[in-house]
Amino acid sequence: MAVTDDAILRIKEMIVSGELRPGDRLPPEKELGERLGVSRSSLREAVKALEVIRVLDVRRGDGTYVTSLEPRLLLEAMNFVVDLHSDQSVLEIFAVRRILEPAATAMAATRLDDEQLAGLEALLADTQSTGPIEALVEHDLAFHQAIVEGAGNEYLSRLVEAMQSGTQRARVWRGLTQHHAAERTIAEHRAILDALHEHDAELAAALALTHIAGIERWLREASEAAHS
Repeated sequence: MAVTDDAILRIKEMIVSGELRPGDRLPPEKELGERLGVSRSSLREAVKALEVIRVLDVRRGDGTYVTSLEPRLLLEAMNFVVDLHSDQSVLEIFAVRRILEPAATAMAATRLDDEQLAGLEALLADTQSTGPIEALVEHDLAFHQAIVEGAGNEYLSRLVEAMQSGTQRARVWRGLTQHHAAERTIAEHRAILDALHEHDAELAAALALTHIAGIERWLREASEAAHS
């Protein structure tokens, strides 16, 4: 194992064990390097790597701190990675969404209160089948994310949010080329929301699965046609 990798693991162990907690300042570089048995250069590389994935926050002239370690922060890097993927890889991303979102929708069906449901109604009412397709995509993303956040699981919310980031181009493409895609999207959202109003977890999950699988199926067919 590279010295830098070992330093990263040792710092992680300090955080996992509770020796370093969110918001804590790391010991001075010289002290920490001696404790971990690594050179200053290797320690700096380890700190830089942990800063990139938002585990550490390096404040010039102040020191290095453990971040809040909140899911939204830690999963930010995933958005970047997902956006780098090719259109073919988007199919795999949709496959992940097909697993996660129906389960999240079922959870949300049992938890959403009247205020949250009203918020979803407002989102749906503001969605237009005509106009720039980018606007429909933005509303679609907001609608899906609001449902997932209603499940009450922060890690699940942030993970799905990262997955949706990588599928935005595919949705725009679909909206530009597939006839009546906008109208169908709005109708499917209406059906999902009606099931959520009824707090019918099984039906809401089934409708979410059908909705996502439909986009995935179209994208797969379009990808195969483009490469045939």
